[in-house]
Amino acid sequence: MTLSNHSDGSSGNGTGTGNLMLRVASAAVLAPVTLAIAYAGGWTFLALCTIAAGGILWEWASLVSHRAEARIMAPGWVALLAGMALISCHLPNAAWAAIGGGALSAGLIVAAWPRGDGEAASGSWGSAFWGSAAWAAGGIVYAGALLLAPALLRGDPDWGLTALLFLFANVWITDIFAYFCGRAIGGPLLWPRVSPKKTWSGAVGGLVGGVAASVAVAYASGIGRLGIVGVMALVLSVLAQAGDLFESAVKRRFGAKDASHLIPGHGGLMDRLDGFLVAALAALLIGMIRQGTAAPARGLLIW
Repeated sequence: MTLSNHSDGSSGNGTGTGNLMLRVASAAVLAPVTLAIAYAGGWTFLALCTIAAGGILWEWASLVSHRAEARIMAPGWVALLAGMALISCHLPNAAWAAIGGGALSAGLIVAAWPRGDGEAASGSWGSAFWGSAAWAAGGIVYAGALLLAPALLRGDPDWGLTALLFLFANVWITDIFAYFCGRAIGGPLLWPRVSPKKTWSGAVGGLVGGVAASVAVAYASGIGRLGIVGVMALVLSVLAQAGDLFESAVKRRFGAKDASHLIPGHGGLMDRLDGFLVAALAALLIGMIRQGTAAPARGLLIW
């Protein structure tokens, strides 16, 4: 749902230009749809979060085990559906417990019933067999965060929509500015072992753009104390870029370029939502620490 893919700039060529046009076209469709559903809220937005989380789970399972393992998908989907139902009943703590229970179940299932292709002996997903169980459990936690974080923020009756717009502006503009600043300026690479095209210039450009966009949303919404809000935006922009790097590291660990090919020019849902997932989870935790589970968006924005 963002413009750039897994680089913040590289030398252009014909293929790169064509891929950029695909990204722009996909974003032109996905962004308005996402904004409209976020505005609607309620069951519509909760369903979107659940479907996206299910797609993330499928991509993760396919990535780490080279196929959509039923040992991950079955407990994962049960956990996600339970989480959706519990959020709709205003039971956020129980929803978190459901995701945790699903992750634990997947880990235990993988540990107890190896696939039979040498997994138990070689630990094909990790450095040891128990690494396989950790990757299985981690996928459900990762997908569950995408379901719970935006859904619980949007559930804040007073500031939920504003918090999502704040997040969208932060993550999307961070991504876009990182891409174009990296292309225009270039320079030293940010972390070449993980992402061979991301540059420090792109990271800084994305940070500046993301903070400015978030503060603009806050100002337009009548939120005061913009200095503190700007600090929150800075933290979320940094974490969004860290989420992108984390997903790149996971893909590199398993020898994949993209998580899938669901979105033309962008790759998969993990490729598009990696930064948003981490930023949304951080935003939720900040809000919950300050205002509890009933008003996390207020806790994020109102200082």
